[in-house]
Amino acid sequence: MMMRFYAVLTNTVTASVANTFVWFAVTFWVYLETQSVIATSVMAGVYTITVAASGIFLGTLVDRFPKKPVMLGSSLGSLICYGLAYLVYVTSPAPVFSAVDQPVLWVFIILTLIGALAGNLRGIALSTLVTLWVPEDQRDKANGLVGTANGVAFLAASIFSGLAIGYLGVAWVLVLAIGLTLAVFVHLAIVPMPAAGAPPHPSSADGEAGNPVGAIDLRGAIDLRGATDLRGAIDLRGTIQVVRQVPGLFGLIFFHTINNFLGGVFMSLMDAYGLQLVSVQVWGVLWGFLSLGFIVGGMIVARRGLGRSPLRTLFLSNVAMWVICCFFTLQASIELLTVGMFIWLCLIPVVEAAEQTILQRVVPVERQGRVFGFAQSAEQAATPITAFLIGPIAQWIFIPFMTTGAGVDLLGGWFGTGVDRGLALLFTLSGLIGLVITLLAMRTAAYRVLSRAYDTQGNPEPFASAAANLG
Repeated sequence: MMMRFYAVLTNTVTASVANTFVWFAVTFWVYLETQSVIATSVMAGVYTITVAASGIFLGTLVDRFPKKPVMLGSSLGSLICYGLAYLVYVTSPAPVFSAVDQPVLWVFIILTLIGALAGNLRGIALSTLVTLWVPEDQRDKANGLVGTANGVAFLAASIFSGLAIGYLGVAWVLVLAIGLTLAVFVHLAIVPMPAAGAPPHPSSADGEAGNPVGAIDLRGAIDLRGATDLRGAIDLRGTIQVVRQVPGLFGLIFFHTINNFLGGVFMSLMDAYGLQLVSVQVWGVLWGFLSLGFIVGGMIVARRGLGRSPLRTLFLSNVAMWVICCFFTLQASIELLTVGMFIWLCLIPVVEAAEQTILQRVVPVERQGRVFGFAQSAEQAATPITAFLIGPIAQWIFIPFMTTGAGVDLLGGWFGTGVDRGLALLFTLSGLIGLVITLLAMRTAAYRVLSRAYDTQGNPEPFASAAANLG
């Protein structure tokens, strides 16, 4: 069973390389073509709002249908979108891609966005496969291994996206992504996924259980008869009831939502800040090095686990991350940024593995896809608000403040002046706010009751019975 898990993990990571590669490269390319911070912040906002809007639906698909056809459908969706984006690019005149008010530019962006987001189905499915295929006492380490693999994907995508845009152009980015996605589809089609990888749902009969050799069965992925109708597929009410059965779980999701509200600042402005300091080729290679942080953090979790209290580990990691964010842009130094970002990225797999381990322990397996999807939707819902707002705020308030405004006299003597300093001031303020929120959250009742719920979850009967009552 574990060998199959490793095969599916490798396949999923490869798909993640393709999708992350495309989105990073397109983001770099749009900024270089338009020189607009607003454009990149809107892209980040559209990305995160789509993630938030789709999470519950994607999670329900993972629960209701066999994992393999769902994952194959994810790759097929990416292939179609990347192919359409390529056609839009090669059939449109170059000037339409250099102005943010050109509809063709945004059609191109949205197609690549949907192609990249289709991979989210795989991430949700993989989290449920950890529960199904990995013994409980090894799940935190398996989640750490997933974090390590995601770090490898991030590293490869970071390096090659900058280099591809700098030396080949965005058309070749799409060609490479199409080839890699096609290879992933073919590989997964021949990987056997046994019945243990399918949820207990009538539609599974035609999926993994009846197809032990791993042949492709897309019919199971698109047959909605088992879901009754689309409203039944988007099972929001039942999912919320399951979340409510776990004391403190809503509090954890709300905490991550607030963190992502602040995280929208980094998603929207980090590329613009980095490209103020170095070339796009150097920035891409640097992100490749920084991605080693994902690998290091994931390997530490895979080897040592998360300790007796994953919840405490999660919060202490957040404290460290926000402290770093207070300092890593205090000066216009690529070295300072590199050190701070490396440590920050080391901690991300720890936080993600901790949250996944908690959910895998306290949520019934037959509902985990929906709960993972709900958490993704809720936690990502705040990020687009920040992303849409922060670009104009940076462009019209903070950048002028640190170039020609009062900030030059108030802070410029030690903080520096210029466009990059306006962006840096936003990062520092976000770090201070995030630190205060995390310290306050650790003193709440929700933190204490969820910690007790995790510690006493030796008998899953209350949660199993709740799931049964909810269908």
